Amino acid sequence: MGSSADITQLLDAARGGDRGALDHVLATLYQELHTMARRQLAGQYGQTLDATALVHEAYLKLIGGNGARFEDRAHFFAYAASAMRSVVVDYARQRLARKRGGDQHRVTDLPEDLAGGLRLDEEMLSLDTALTQLARADERLARVVELRYFAGLSELEIAGVLQRSERSVRRDWQKARLFLLAALRDEPAA
Repeated sequence: MGSSADITQLLDAARGGDRGALDHVLATLYQELHTMARRQLAGQYGQTLDATALVHEAYLKLIGGNGARFEDRAHFFAYAASAMRSVVVDYARQRLARKRGGDQHRVTDLPEDLAGGLRLDEEMLSLDTALTQLARADERLARVVELRYFAGLSELEIAGVLQRSERSVRRDWQKARLFLLAALRDEPAA
């Protein structure tokens, strides 16, 4: 993979309108994005959304018509995590729409260990709603959750992306979990 300086230079070129530079960044970071997606979808047997599809859908959001501009590698991964969140939530909504009844159930726990992957069901939609509330209260905490839960990054990796200490990220993750669990408990019964 290219160095952070190389990525930042390519992102600068992409900001200037060089679509080829953005394509080069995405190609360079594709394996990292694919690894994040694969980690999150682990254990989702029988699902039609696989890691490659998740990366490709996120790619389409990254290069979409919204004119996304990335300051640096950290900003790119934060945006990629947000794009992956959007894809996963949309997928969960589509699955629910196809299910008979589509009743929503509340999330009872936000796991500390994310090795089992994301659940692409009603719980994902409840979590998305709570995460939106968290973003309104504290954008930094919401970004930590997106990077941890949706991008599958470790606390150490998040610290590097956000240029903060691992200890600060760990505290933010704990605060965010408490906020989300409280928001999910307060959610009205379906």
